[in-house]
Amino acid sequence: MRRIATITLLLAALAACGGEDGQQAPPPPELGVVTVQPANAPLRRDLVGRLAAYRSADVRARVPGVLQRRSYQEGSDVKEGQVLFEIDPAPLRAAAGEAQAALAQARANQANARAAANRARSLAPQKFVSQSDLDNALAAERSADAAVQAAQSAVDSANINLGYATVRSPIAGRAGKQQVTEGALVGQGTATLLTTVDQIDPLYVNFSMGSAELDQVRAMQLERQGPVAVQVKLPDGSVYAHEGELDFSGDTVDPETGAVSLRATLPNPDRRLLPGTYVTLVATLGVQQGVYTVPQAAVQRDATGPYVLVVGADDTVARKDVTTDRAEGGQWIVTAGLAAGDRVVVSGLQRAKVGEPATATPWQPGAAANGAAQGTPAAPTGGQAAPAPAGDHPDAADPAAPAEAGDDAATQD
Repeated sequence: MRRIATITLLLAALAACGGEDGQQAPPPPELGVVTVQPANAPLRRDLVGRLAAYRSADVRARVPGVLQRRSYQEGSDVKEGQVLFEIDPAPLRAAAGEAQAALAQARANQANARAAANRARSLAPQKFVSQSDLDNALAAERSADAAVQAAQSAVDSANINLGYATVRSPIAGRAGKQQVTEGALVGQGTATLLTTVDQIDPLYVNFSMGSAELDQVRAMQLERQGPVAVQVKLPDGSVYAHEGELDFSGDTVDPETGAVSLRATLPNPDRRLLPGTYVTLVATLGVQQGVYTVPQAAVQRDATGPYVLVVGADDTVARKDVTTDRAEGGQWIVTAGLAAGDRVVVSGLQRAKVGEPATATPWQPGAAANGAAQGTPAAPTGGQAAPAPAGDHPDAADPAAPAEAGDDAATQD
């Protein structure tokens, strides 16, 4: 019985030692922080637009006739003034000849009328002709002059129509598919469409922005240097090598969509982009001043809104509600709620508690994947103290052996 009492006292002493160790407060957790400072950040917006030709010209038959041949390769680049089609010029050439003959006859009549008028002028002072005959001669001269002018205009018109028999490209660009085959009668009553030429260098990018969003952007009072830059993302996700710029902003809101039309010009020297393609574009609308960039992992949300945890000057964790504008490249752009020099907690958020002390260490971007700073011991869970190594209590193992022996002896008794 004496041995059993001794064992009971030793067990009670061990329990008392374990309780004292469990009541020791754990050290403040280590939190990875970034020190934020106000900076300037470009304001970008991702939009969807559609490419359009810079200029597009319909090539039509302006005179009636039979289409004789096509002089270009469909889908090829043509120059301004290059011959595209030829219409049978024979009827037009004959019309031009008739006009030229009418002009010659008018000039002959003009010569006769001018001679008669000159004769009447010379005889009038001697009263050899009446005043009525003089007036008739002068009127005939003026009529002959007018007839010559009309005949000359007819000749010019006939020559113009003859020139229209050779259909040329009005602009430089890429010629489309032939709309009418050779041998067809064109230009009969209406100007027949033969093909279309599109100038695709540069290109237009047509897109739109909601009126409310556009008003918000204008209210930011962004700093701008030069025109608004536009970058186009290709379907494979890569960024187009050439940068465009905004050249038009509409002044009316579409009542159906509530958006404002915008347009940018985009260089296309290698003719890689084609009109009609939908593209994703990034418009740099300006530069925001005095904003903060915070890693996305640092921003949390609850019913109140977005917030961050900061380690104050007294090494105590505090909460700050923030206003986030957008996310770019793994960073939140924060426009309100932070101050210069704030130490924002990025890693170890699960160990940070508002109002409790913490140890701030510089955050390393590579540690974000682990979720917490490496090498920081985890706090005990469930309110139980972690078991101490055997070396910390050299006497704890010795009484255990007698206890087991005593139990065996008691059993044997």
